[in-house]
Amino acid sequence: MADKLKIISLGGLNEIGKNLTVYECGNDIIVVDCGMGFPDDDMYGIDVVIPDVSYLIKNQNKIRGIFITHGHEDHIGALPYVLRSVNAPIYATRMSAGLIRLKLEEHRLLDKTKIVTCEAGDVIRAGKFSVEFIHVNHSIADAVAFAIRSPAGVCVHTGDFKIDTTPIQGGMIDLARFGELGNEGVLALLSDSTNVDRPGYTRSERSVGASFDALFSGCTERIIVTTFASNVDRLQQIIDVAARYGRRVAVTGRSMENNMKVSTELGYMNIPDGVLMDLNHIKSLPKEKICIITTGSQGEAMSALSRMAFNTHRQVDIQAGDRIIISASTIPGNENSMGNVINELYRKGAEVVNERERALHVSGHACQEELKIIHALVKPKYFIPLHGEQRHLKLHAKLAREMGMDANHILISDLGRVIELTPNSAKLGGTVTAGQVFVDGYGVGDVGSVVLRDRRHLAQDGMIVVVMAMSGDTGELVSGPDLITRGFVYVKESEELMDELKQVAQEAAGNAVGGDWAAIKGAVKGDLSAYLYKKTKRSPMILPVIMEV
Repeated sequence: MADKLKIISLGGLNEIGKNLTVYECGNDIIVVDCGMGFPDDDMYGIDVVIPDVSYLIKNQNKIRGIFITHGHEDHIGALPYVLRSVNAPIYATRMSAGLIRLKLEEHRLLDKTKIVTCEAGDVIRAGKFSVEFIHVNHSIADAVAFAIRSPAGVCVHTGDFKIDTTPIQGGMIDLARFGELGNEGVLALLSDSTNVDRPGYTRSERSVGASFDALFSGCTERIIVTTFASNVDRLQQIIDVAARYGRRVAVTGRSMENNMKVSTELGYMNIPDGVLMDLNHIKSLPKEKICIITTGSQGEAMSALSRMAFNTHRQVDIQAGDRIIISASTIPGNENSMGNVINELYRKGAEVVNERERALHVSGHACQEELKIIHALVKPKYFIPLHGEQRHLKLHAKLAREMGMDANHILISDLGRVIELTPNSAKLGGTVTAGQVFVDGYGVGDVGSVVLRDRRHLAQDGMIVVVMAMSGDTGELVSGPDLITRGFVYVKESEELMDELKQVAQEAAGNAVGGDWAAIKGAVKGDLSAYLYKKTKRSPMILPVIMEV
């Protein structure tokens, strides 16, 4: 059918992060967002996780554009890797475009990529699609939702959003436009599910300002604030309160410096004259005149706050009495690393204030009542929850049913699953290739599940290398076996065990003489593994090495 619309999520379902949604109609494809995710604790050595875009590479002649809802890493972080294989114009608002340019410049892809800057209200034609940008509130400036028109009907894709009636800048979310679209008729709503498990409404960003004021007022110590680098409105509030109490502000952390540079150049931040100063000169001021804004709100090992806590920051040492304000919530999975940093700050005599004690952070995502408002305004025929783990998607489906939606009109999809929509039907179809691609240093996709399995094995049980020299003529053992261990036992303290292992390896090699080298290696590995497990209940990786002499 010519007007059938396919929607495929390659990221952002049954997970938090790496959001990427494909809309396909006939010979035209548009992509919404292109985000990265962070590795799990057992993904040793992995820097970044990105979506598998094999489907886009296979169909790249159909791609008419990549549309970006906002500039957070889980929505733009995979662009430098994906654009190596897929060449398509990027459509984004000014703040998002500024952050994307910075990222592509770093990867030397800026000259090869067309970036079109758009504003809320703009409509972009892209093959059979037209995409309208709609202003929403979020924890970064210039966030938008999309009204995507196709021959099958209109889809509203919210991106990340909340309803903030008193935002710091940019105005309230354009609820009127959502209502107009609802009255015109919306085929499908694809909505953010991140905070669907929280009742009520998300507090306004402006409410954080009062907490900052109380913490700066009357404080005679140095103040260090950590928050998400992309939250420009939060940074603006910190700078405003610092200026109000006569403090100079210095910034540390690469992402913080980059975000402030982009947002200041584009006019999203207004920094009073004489407030910002170089971090190198901050020691010349008395401590009650200093405010440092830093990265590290998640306890990241290389972040500025973590380096301060563990004495590896070049310019800032934590001093007794420092007031450290953590203006962020800890993302699930980062609790241990953040806890380690906080403990170290306390050890150095600093005072740590976090969101549990004061209203120092508000979410950028809609809670249940705000989600209901969008559902009520848009009045979609079909509903597809996005951006969340299975529990979020199921809870959002339940919320839609409570709003009176037919359960048969709600589709919970999975990565790579094709949703097929026509003006009068919606169904889950087949699947396309989807999953995770690991970025390790300069390597993209060269570390797969087998390599990760080996890394986990090495991390858990260590390794033993068995080195033997064997005659190429007779196949007899000439010297060895010598054992080298890493992460298993310390050899000098376990000489008796090492001697036993050499004996086992020697017998295994002797019994297998006459066979080929592969058979000998297999025998040594098998006998050693069995003996070690029986003796120690451990299973280190065993690597037999045969040198032919």
